[in-house]
Amino acid sequence: MVGGGPAGIMLGYLLARAGIHVTVLEKHGDFLRDFRGDTVHPSTLQILHELDLLDPFLRLPHQKVFSAGGVYGDFAFKGPDFRHVPAPCKFVALMPQWEFLNFLSGRARQFHSFELRMQHQAIELMRAGDRVLGVIARGPDHDTIEISADLVVGCDGRHSVTRTASELELIKSGVPIDVLWFRLSRTNADPENVLGTINRGKVLILVNRGEYFQAGLIVRKGSFDEVKRGGLDSFREGLVQVAPFLHGRTGELQNWDQVKLLTVQINRLKRWYRPGLLCIGDAAHAMSPAGGVGINLAIQDAVAAANLLIQPLQQGRVPEQVLARVQRRREFPTVVTQSAQVAIHNAFERVFTDNGPLKAPWQLRAAVRIPGIHRALGYAVGMGVRPEHVNSEPGPSMACRIAVRLGIAAGKIARAVTGHRRQRSPALQGNR
Repeated sequence: MVGGGPAGIMLGYLLARAGIHVTVLEKHGDFLRDFRGDTVHPSTLQILHELDLLDPFLRLPHQKVFSAGGVYGDFAFKGPDFRHVPAPCKFVALMPQWEFLNFLSGRARQFHSFELRMQHQAIELMRAGDRVLGVIARGPDHDTIEISADLVVGCDGRHSVTRTASELELIKSGVPIDVLWFRLSRTNADPENVLGTINRGKVLILVNRGEYFQAGLIVRKGSFDEVKRGGLDSFREGLVQVAPFLHGRTGELQNWDQVKLLTVQINRLKRWYRPGLLCIGDAAHAMSPAGGVGINLAIQDAVAAANLLIQPLQQGRVPEQVLARVQRRREFPTVVTQSAQVAIHNAFERVFTDNGPLKAPWQLRAAVRIPGIHRALGYAVGMGVRPEHVNSEPGPSMACRIAVRLGIAAGKIARAVTGHRRQRSPALQGNR
């Protein structure tokens, strides 16, 4: 696994759990970085439940979000409601991603077949013709090492080395926005839910992190230099204009170093694999931060990949058609989610053109009154398209299940014709 993010650590855990030797390469020395994917959705919590990891995970400090809302101009509206999702946890858990990765990698280290190499950066792929045989990596002492593998999985994010080295074709979607990330302190009187505020040509996202807000100001793509030229005072004043309750706290932003630029991308590989190589997560499909679904799609990719790869890896050979099955399984959720994100981004165009007080469009006012819409949004955001489940053990093939059912039906017909009743065998009962 190249990359120790959510996809790499989760896939490494699942494969090591099945007794497969796994080496995860992470270029940094720790996970303490400026992550953005801090929303752990019900679909991911479901996976942790299936792995018997949920209870210890939830003992880590986190905040629970049961529903989300927003304010458009002077119109406050309710958005996704997670309290009805068909999952053990009917909320989104807000937790720094480094806590999630430390937790999961710590559990994975309990398997003798799991190896996590920090400060190891993949720099090239080892090949024989079109087949990938492993990776060339640079270690903590800047020494170069070669690591052979039956399969290399690129989990190294939107700036993936493995994706670039593999020369796989990338399909890009135009994105009109970037996001400026920063922190502001929070008081008990502030809104508790994730809050999107839209007004005066700005879109501000505030994520409740307990003692502070993780704030994201959505701006036109490529406009950060223009924002900085306007000065920090103007930037702080603009935040108060769109969210007046922040008055008195924007002074906490003392310099531009406290404001981080996230260049938003939406893209996906046309083909996620080649012989000996598979890309998943952001390496296969870079997501927008809209909906906070990136980390959760990456984990869903990892679960689907593990379900399909465990048996071939145990046999020491991963046919290309198995890699194609991983893409077929996860491409549809990716395309649907990215299409929704593109639609959301395009809706911001109207917002950016009006610097005065905004009035919520009638479409929004009507949509939030549709019966069941909040539950539907809760499922769409919280569970996503085609949520995955961990295979506890390989089950019988579809052909086997069909044969068993045909056998049962034939037996019933035979007994009906002959008038005899025979006791069903325990094995057949179990298969049924």
